[in-house]
This record gives sequence, structure tokens and C-alpha cells, in this order.
Amino acid sequence: MKVVICGAGIAGLTLANRISALGGGVTVLERAPGPRSQGYMIDFVGPGFDAAEAMGLLPAMSEVAYPVDEVSLVDEHGRRRAGVPYAQFAKAVRARLRSVMRPDLEQVLRHSLPEDVDLRFGATLVGVADRGDAVLITLDGGERIEADLLIGADGVHSTVRRIVFGAESAFLRYLGFHTAAFVFDSARIRAEIGDRFVLTDTVGRQMGFYVLRDGRVAAFAVHRTPDATLPDDVRGAVRDAYRQLGWLVPEALNRCPSSEEIYYDQVAQVEMPSRRKGRVALVGDACYAVSLLAGQGASLAVAGAYLLADQLHRAPTIDRALAEYERLWRPVAEEKQKTGRGAARWFLPDSALELRIRRAALRLAWLPVVNRFVGATLAGKSTALIKNLHEVGGSSAGELTPRPTGEGAKP
Repeated sequence: MKVVICGAGIAGLTLANRISALGGGVTVLERAPGPRSQGYMIDFVGPGFDAAEAMGLLPAMSEVAYPVDEVSLVDEHGRRRAGVPYAQFAKAVRARLRSVMRPDLEQVLRHSLPEDVDLRFGATLVGVADRGDAVLITLDGGERIEADLLIGADGVHSTVRRIVFGAESAFLRYLGFHTAAFVFDSARIRAEIGDRFVLTDTVGRQMGFYVLRDGRVAAFAVHRTPDATLPDDVRGAVRDAYRQLGWLVPEALNRCPSSEEIYYDQVAQVEMPSRRKGRVALVGDACYAVSLLAGQGASLAVAGAYLLADQLHRAPTIDRALAEYERLWRPVAEEKQKTGRGAARWFLPDSALELRIRRAALRLAWLPVVNRFVGATLAGKSTALIKNLHEVGGSSAGELTPRPTGEGAKP
């Protein structure tokens, strides 16, 4: 089987790893000129952790993970108002949790790719023609690639989804927030933060800081806005949105880099009636983005891609593989999306009263019953889906070969 994957992010790289490891031919197209350096800290937990373990990636992930004792909420003077005890959360999920920077996770996945994966940066997909038994992909330079299957793993603003399934507006659910992340250097802020992960305890907008291994400071920001439109001047928008915050924020905004070096996007979910159409399918944020409000976006990207590759290996036809992937994975992703929508109110309080309620709740987080509840919320509903794949056999042996589309066709 020859598969073209559009997108060299977390889902695309995971899928490329698994399909190649199972004997398939893989080409990965990424429109960016090289690996991205923008991104923020993620808590990697849940079904993706099981998939990473099955792929043998946990040692490499542990090497790039950051130890987090607590996330501290501080007022405009830097005084601690509440904290989130990460050690207790880790215990609640049996230590199956790693805090990693998104670019570091992508690097681990890139380094894990088999040598025969054709990874192309600076390659933009502009056309897709589904021929029934194959798909023809056209690149912006005129090159054409024929494959058995095209997978769109190109994120919330997926090009594959737009070309094959329809306009972005039909599938995107805006949740009322914009988010940004950037890295800068400041000896004063570095000394002030130390080993902490700190967030401003503020209404309607919030900025957080943590120190990276190279000594630079990473900033993460989120604010409420009814307008989903992304700004043309990203740097200007960030400085305007957060200029009212105190403590370390003014200096961070003064040191904010150029727009090209800032990660900036709307906070949204993607909801689709179907994630497959003929010889084209979607995976990761392109079809089931859960948003940063829900967490586990990276985990679901890894687990969903792992499951898709497994089904392509097991099923007698491509159609059946894609149908089974959707049947198994849809309820997992939709449950997490529901969690994210429910968490919006408390993720970033919209009033002083909500702020006080959240602060009081976090002060109780050390209690075992509360800690178990928060840990369950962090991990979501328990699912042994990835672990169970190995118990019913097959995914560690054999090869992926070209398969007909029809449901009744044989391998």
C-alpha cells in the first residue's frame, strides 16, 4: 500500500511511523519549510500514552519531558493565590503522564521514522483527484503523486479537508478564545520564575511562563474574544490583548518576537459527520480537534493515528479499515470534545466571582477525593482501546499491501 500523508505534525508523523513499520510505502508532505519551533507545553496522558509506549517512544519522550511540581496561579504582584499539584495528578494516572513541549514531541516522532519514509518539507498540496481505486495528488510545483490512500493530518485549518470535504466554516466550532505562545530571553524573568510554571490569576485573559532547558522563557497566553477572525499583525494583537496584565507581563510583551515566531490561533473544535470520503481520510485535529480547553489533543492525535494504521493493516479492504477506524475512534474523540466545551467556563473565568470559585476549588486539590476527580478529568474517560489492539492480535506483524476499495474484495 502506498499512502500519502499531508501534514508533518504529531498525527502525521505517528501515522507515517506505523504504516511504514507495517510494510507500507509513505510520503509525508509538509508545506512549512522545516520543523516548526513554535508551540507550548502539553500534558501527554491518556490513550496516546499507551500508543507511544507500544511504539517504544517513552524513553525518548521522558528525555525531553519537563518535571512539573506545581502550576502556580499568581496575582498582579506575583503572589501565589492557588496551585495545581502535578505530582498528585501524576499519581492519579499511575505516573502515565509526561509534560513536553510540542516541538520536542514532534522531534521525537521525526527521529523515530523508518528510513524509507519520504518526508518532504516545503511541499504544498493543491489538488486531489479520487479515481476510485487510487488517488492523484497534485503539488504546487506541478508534481503529481499517485497513491492508494491520502490522509489529511494537516491540523485544524486542514487543506485536505477544504479541498475534499468542503469549506472550513462547515466544520469548525469556535469556542470563544484566542491563544498564543512564544519564546524570549530575560534574565530577570528567568530568575523570578525559577523552576515554577506560573499563570496569572486573572479574568478574561491569562498569561503563563516557564523556563526552558536552554534558559529562555516560554510564554503561553489565552484570552476571551467573540471574534474568531485571526489578526494580520499577530505581534500587535498579542501586545494589545494582554497589555492590561501586571507582574512580568509588560516585560514579556516588550520582548515579544516578530509575528512569524509566534504561535497564534483561535481555540476551536472540529466536528464532522464523516472523516472519510473514497480514498481520502482525515486524522488528528483535521477531523476531531478537541481544543486546548479539553487537553489531550496531542494524545488523541497519536492514538488516533496509531489506530488508523492498525485498521489499515487488519482489514481486508481500505473501505472497511476506514469505517472501523471511524466506528472505534469517534466516541473517544467526541467524549473529549464534550469535556472541553464543559471546561470553558473554568479554564478562564469570565468574572471575579468565577475566579474566586476556581481558586477555592484548586486549594482543595490536595484532598484525595478531589485529586482523583481532577486526575480523571485530566485523563478523560478511561479507554483501553489501544492496549486491546494487541490482545486481539496482528498489528505487530505482517505488511500493508494495496487493497481494493470494495467491501467484499479480498486482500
